[in-house]
Amino acid sequence: MKQEVIAEYSVKELYERLDAEQSQLAKMKLHHAVSSIENPNLIKEYRKTIARLKTEIRKRELAELKSKK
Repeated sequence: MKQEVIAEYSVKELYERLDAEQSQLAKMKLHHAVSSIENPNLIKEYRKTIARLKTEIRKRELAELKSKK
């Protein structure tokens, strides 16, 4: 998922998407541990997407704190 797409989400949507991505990553890791998955690079993509979501959430938290001062 691209950063431009993530930036368009609301905070609620970011948290929902983060939960969904984390659960999907856990499932993929489990499947990969049991038997090799078709494309193991998908695990890397999920990790990157989760990092992008967390970065956007933190960016918005800091912007909110800065605006309160």
